[in-house]
Amino acid sequence: MIEVLNLALPFFGLIIIGFVCGKIKQIPDTALGWMNFFIVYVSLPALFYRILAQTPLEQLAQVDFIVATTLSTFWVFAVAFAIGIAVTKGRIDQSTIAGLAGAYGNIGYMGPGLALSTLGPTAAVPVALIFCFDTLLLFSLVPFMMAIASPQKKSVTSIALEVVKRIGTNPLVIASVLGILSAAVHFQPPVAAEKLMLFLSNASAPCALFTLGVTVALRPLKKVPWDMPLLTTIKLVIHPIVVFLLLSVFGPFDQMWVDTAVLMAALPPALNVFVFARQYDTWVEQASTAVLVGTVVSVLTLTTVMWMVKTGALPHLLFR
Repeated sequence: MIEVLNLALPFFGLIIIGFVCGKIKQIPDTALGWMNFFIVYVSLPALFYRILAQTPLEQLAQVDFIVATTLSTFWVFAVAFAIGIAVTKGRIDQSTIAGLAGAYGNIGYMGPGLALSTLGPTAAVPVALIFCFDTLLLFSLVPFMMAIASPQKKSVTSIALEVVKRIGTNPLVIASVLGILSAAVHFQPPVAAEKLMLFLSNASAPCALFTLGVTVALRPLKKVPWDMPLLTTIKLVIHPIVVFLLLSVFGPFDQMWVDTAVLMAALPPALNVFVFARQYDTWVEQASTAVLVGTVVSVLTLTTVMWMVKTGALPHLLFR
């Protein structure tokens, strides 16, 4: 358990440091813009490119694993969305953000660093696959659901183009595609470029976690809606269980891939939940609360999952 705490505490410690700094130094939210740009457009793309470019192409063609993990995310999104529909009395726009809060984990900021630290470099491939396909799923769902909520604003064609543009211009998706192509042709970047990407990759987790803490600090918690504990439970408890069950159905898979998928599913709601809420100007305060509450509660739940995968307490797949 001490080993697990030694792994978990630096991650949550960085979030806490960012949170304290955000409370002490009241810098405007807009000041985080360049930090977010560096993380999303520079550091994390370098990390994902290196992960995929150094992976044999045959290891990336895990269709059953992709289907199981992506379908898990979709089902959890559907459950959280249904809860949102019940709570908001049919508001599709607000329920879509609630669905994100229940299904979209912090797979960009926290996922890679936490999984690689806990499970080692062999976790890089499943982490990258989960990130790519969960992002494709949710970045496709949200614009369509928002268009259904206000159909008079955009045509189906314009919505489809918006989805394609959002996915095609996502720097992490672009970096992943380039990484896969590099793996396919066995491309080796120059030594200087490789060292630069390694330098950037190592900066991704600390910067992302610190920024997460600051961002949470700038979102004061006014009150916790009664449905928030349910959405938090779906994200932190139900999502990992659903992933484990579906991997059991679609398996067998290597235990490390199972451990990685369960760990990624146990991550708290991503900052993108709040970003989407603000972009569409709906459920903004609740989205901020979901990120804050989920991050705090995950100190216990995520550490428990880390302990399970480190000690072998997580059982191997069922049904096989």
